[in-house]
Amino acid sequence: MANTTGRPAVFVSRKVFPEVIAKLSEHFDVEMNDTDSVLPPDQLAQRLQGKVGVLTTGSERVDAALLAANPQLRIVANIAVGFNNFDMAAINNAGVLATNTPDVLTETTADFGFALLMATARRVTESEHFLRAGQWNKWSLDMFAGAEVHGSTLGILGMGRIGQAIARRGAHGFGMKVIYHNRSRLAPELEAECKASYVDKATLLKTADHVMLVLPYSPE
Repeated sequence: MANTTGRPAVFVSRKVFPEVIAKLSEHFDVEMNDTDSVLPPDQLAQRLQGKVGVLTTGSERVDAALLAANPQLRIVANIAVGFNNFDMAAINNAGVLATNTPDVLTETTADFGFALLMATARRVTESEHFLRAGQWNKWSLDMFAGAEVHGSTLGILGMGRIGQAIARRGAHGFGMKVIYHNRSRLAPELEAECKASYVDKATLLKTADHVMLVLPYSPE
């Protein structure tokens, strides 16, 4: 797309909310990939021609080849907490600014994680499928009783921001005893806020009624 306004041009790699485009358009010429498909590297490089910035998701790889094809780029902004799609060495060598969005989904992810815990413990999905299949024809005392959440022991492996948010939900909202294991123990004030106790991994696995893994998706 030719720049006819003299303003800096930016590219949005996937569909975003209209208000984001409206805000960007106050300052830039904006081009968006409105197909919402992940562009192959060669197509992404082509779409970035003449752009000083790009709004990326975790799907687009920003590496030395892309930067070499677009030396005019000044900023790559990731709509993600992580930035594993960024080759940071190449970005730094090119003098390009890289940004991400840390902590914006901590509470949202914790909500979802706790919802999964409750659904699993109370057999919500299993019983919903049973009902929709037309198999519920009588009441039984032990039908899909599941396991108690309130007052039970929650074991959390991985106690970063999301793990702490889940711990707060369990301890303060459901009266759960929270134990955790992490590479490093939390500061006493954080443990108190989460009402969580540090234990070794073997103790956690032996004593927890529910175990949640809140760990990075990586080989380490």
